[in-house]
Amino acid sequence: MRIIGGRLRGSRLAVADAPGLRPTPDRVRETLFNWLAPIVEGARCLDLYAGTGALGIEALSRGAASVDFVEADARRADELRANLARLKQAAAVHRGDALVFIAAHEGVYDLVFLDPPFDADAWAAAALALERHARLAAHAVVYVESPRTLAPELPANWTVHREGHAGAVRYALYRRSIKL
Repeated sequence: MRIIGGRLRGSRLAVADAPGLRPTPDRVRETLFNWLAPIVEGARCLDLYAGTGALGIEALSRGAASVDFVEADARRADELRANLARLKQAAAVHRGDALVFIAAHEGVYDLVFLDPPFDADAWAAAALALERHARLAAHAVVYVESPRTLAPELPANWTVHREGHAGAVRYALYRRSIKL
């Protein structure tokens, strides 16, 4: 796996195979970050269910101000810390449950990557927690990756800005409005 743009372009991420790990493909990341180009620089980002951390590292490569990575699996969290250290990127990796992190952490984010394991069915719970605990900036943008056949139940104030499909995956960028 490699970073496809920004100052870290071409950097490889060391990623061990693991059950349930489904990294976002290069082509999808390229499309996503083309969509995000006007807003990623200087953004405060949250990479929930980080896995490889490719989405958050790509954001750092393209000028994000900060990224908080949340990963429940200890081995993946350690791999992510090692990749960040090797790439000389200062970012926080939080090992633990995403919903616990959202409830306990004080951060407010401009951009959130919401790409949980597909078998976890965690989209609705995470989205509601982000809203309930006021973790989103007024006009935050949220990237959601899900099975192609599933449109996750998300808050009514999130509207699809852009979406696409790649194989069995649906990916969409949502804009949040402050009206609920």
